[in-house]
Amino acid sequence: MSVAFAIGAATRWASRAQFFASGFVFATWGVHIPTVKAHYGVDEAQLGLAMLAAGFGALAGLTRASRWIGRFGARDTARICGTVYALLLAGLIATPSYAALLVLLALFGIVTSVFDVAINTEAAQLELLGGDTLMSGMHGMFSLGGMAGAVTGGAALAAGLAPQQHLLWVAGAMATVVLAASQRMLPRIATASAAPSTPGFGMPRGALVILGVLAALGLIAEGAIYDWSVLYLQQELGSPQKQAAFAYASFSAAMAAARFGGDALRARIAPAPLLRGSAVLAAAAMALVLLTDRPWLALVGFAGVGVGFANVVPILFSAAARVPGIDPARGIAAVSAAAYLGFMLGPPAIGLLARISSLTLALWLVVGFAAALAASARHAQAGTAD
Repeated sequence: MSVAFAIGAATRWASRAQFFASGFVFATWGVHIPTVKAHYGVDEAQLGLAMLAAGFGALAGLTRASRWIGRFGARDTARICGTVYALLLAGLIATPSYAALLVLLALFGIVTSVFDVAINTEAAQLELLGGDTLMSGMHGMFSLGGMAGAVTGGAALAAGLAPQQHLLWVAGAMATVVLAASQRMLPRIATASAAPSTPGFGMPRGALVILGVLAALGLIAEGAIYDWSVLYLQQELGSPQKQAAFAYASFSAAMAAARFGGDALRARIAPAPLLRGSAVLAAAAMALVLLTDRPWLALVGFAGVGVGFANVVPILFSAAARVPGIDPARGIAAVSAAAYLGFMLGPPAIGLLARISSLTLALWLVVGFAAALAASARHAQAGTAD
């Protein structure tokens, strides 16, 4: 019994490490968005187009994710895609042109989306096999990785470390974490049933459509904070980049804390009221960010947004696992795909709107998405409906 427990604990921590690495890499990209903007001399619309390239790459990855995971298993898929995902950081400001950056970010989107589906599939199987509630904590590790990546990125900038040197160090360190953690993931035999057996990309159907739309709403808004919060604090409120990096850090730290307590909260409060209250908090906190001209108060607001959005994905993934007549892992994979598409395509839309108007006005979309999520929260229990 003790051996089985040790193996189970190692496997769970391996999964947590993958989520942490994913968040750390994504945060490092977020911290260096102003660096990329300045390096290539582009405006918000061109920066939004670069993010759109990553979004199209993510869409391409999602059309193959279930097939690759079914064929190779979550462990091997995560190992390969996670390693490439980390190493691509080193090329963000090393490509010879803006056009080459678009190609790199398209590849970044492909491996990011497949890695994300692979580790979420792994987490779903750990819940199913162990009978424990783990999803909020796993996503908490993503947020913790995001906080750590943002804090270390800000510290590196404050210390005068060259951006390219910082990107190289993070790429090497996170690729090492992914490779080491993948050795302890579930073997292919345990995860083969997690991916849909049919080839290609399966769109959500029935109750999964509703859950997928809600997840997309939440992650469109969450992705906007990841990609635009640092630039917002720097450009709209005049904070130096080394201080603006803490916009992402405050959001991620608050989200991580809320997610680590999320499993206990979900055990006490029904999904619909919990989702509604969370979305209302996110909308109010984001309005505070956009209405204040004080950077410290904006940081408080970003933290509130993090708490508000923290348990959106765990609530909806849990509901997807309980849709009658649908294999739990298949339901999670379908909703994850819809959510991730929103996560990748939302930020470019913010960039395009910022070009037409302003970044401040564009970010009011986050308030709108949170309000729509609150209004539709009753559907969070669609997974348990007869």
